[in-house]
Amino acid sequence: MKKVELLSPAGSLEKLKIAFDFGADAVYGGVSHFSLRIRSGKEFSMEDFKEGIEYAHERGKKVYVTINGFPFNSQLSLLKKHIIAMAELNPDAFIVATPGVLKLCHELAPGMPLHLSTQANVMNVLDAQIYHEMGATRIITAREISLKDLKAIKAELPDLELEVFVHGSMCFAYSGRCLISTLQSGRVPNRGSCANDCRFEYEMYAANPDTGTLFRLEEEEGVGTYIMNAKDLNLASHMQEILDSGVVDSVKIEGRTKTAYYAATTAKAYRMAIDDYYDGKIDSDRYQYELQSLQNRGYTDAYLVSRPFERNDTQSLDFSMQLGTHQVSGIVNAEGTHFLCKYKTLPNDEMEVVFPLGSEVEIVDNETGSTYERDGKFFMQLKHIKAKNGKILPEIHSGNTNEIELPTSFPAYTFFRVPANSNMGTNPKH
Repeated sequence: MKKVELLSPAGSLEKLKIAFDFGADAVYGGVSHFSLRIRSGKEFSMEDFKEGIEYAHERGKKVYVTINGFPFNSQLSLLKKHIIAMAELNPDAFIVATPGVLKLCHELAPGMPLHLSTQANVMNVLDAQIYHEMGATRIITAREISLKDLKAIKAELPDLELEVFVHGSMCFAYSGRCLISTLQSGRVPNRGSCANDCRFEYEMYAANPDTGTLFRLEEEEGVGTYIMNAKDLNLASHMQEILDSGVVDSVKIEGRTKTAYYAATTAKAYRMAIDDYYDGKIDSDRYQYELQSLQNRGYTDAYLVSRPFERNDTQSLDFSMQLGTHQVSGIVNAEGTHFLCKYKTLPNDEMEVVFPLGSEVEIVDNETGSTYERDGKFFMQLKHIKAKNGKILPEIHSGNTNEIELPTSFPAYTFFRVPANSNMGTNPKH
């Protein structure tokens, strides 16, 4: 049986490796301003991206290249060179957004699988059919689509792969077709430089041009003024319905500009949800425990499993971002021997260990520290904080570049975390 693909964001080489290590089957990312996430494109050099593709292929994984910006005429010659250069790296597909770029990729990179970006706003059989006839092998459907419409497309076009977003930021506008950022700051969303103006708090005013009167409208207490701020998508608890449909080929996580911890945690949570589905068991609490640890704007299940007019929980009106349940306190290096501090840490602070599925951590109690299991979770405490240079530190803070010795080896890129409301340094005991 062909299993659904888990597709994660790769905003850098490190995040690419982390996503794969924590369960992703494929990742997507880009180099240069032809990607819709310029910030993440700057994190990748051509050399890094080539290394990432090789890393993926050595593990039987895939990398999809984002060339999904909307180019100006003045950029077309550069775009052609970019398409050729990216094809030479031997990725597994290109993600493109416009008919013209789709045609250009066919001409310059014949044989390259082409995935149509969600920016193309495919919502129905007619549009899907046109793009399929133009050579798209997969369509990343609009975030506003329903499972019912996905079934209709698949029934008509059984050979066309369908990809859906299951987690991450949602756009206030229709599938990202927004110009608010362009109007307010000159940053063009569909060319990769959205300033996220929809996340701002706004004040509402009423004006009378005849009298020159201007007064501020008072909002109802508790309603808030984040009037365009969409909640984040979270469909981990709906994997049963999504996969029971039999029409989804790939489930996608948004977030190339988000943290390495986000890349790890989302990949792990959705890997668990997918594997549990095929094993005939569902444990939503387990997936949500991981996802709730992330910073978020509140979560919604949006439109895939419900009709739009039934949705009344898609906006966060009184805040832009909230802390998750946990704070990342450290990340293990690639060798698994030391970690870098991400949050103030003192000796005897208890840190939960977050490592890739299928990995093991040795239970130890030695002069450096201890590892132990409690209620199905792993924890670590350091008896002293010893830097790689041998210096003993009374405490360590985020931003300190000293690598700290571990009591035992851990899988590469293992994370340590603590409850967000905890006061590190209180030395909780196990």
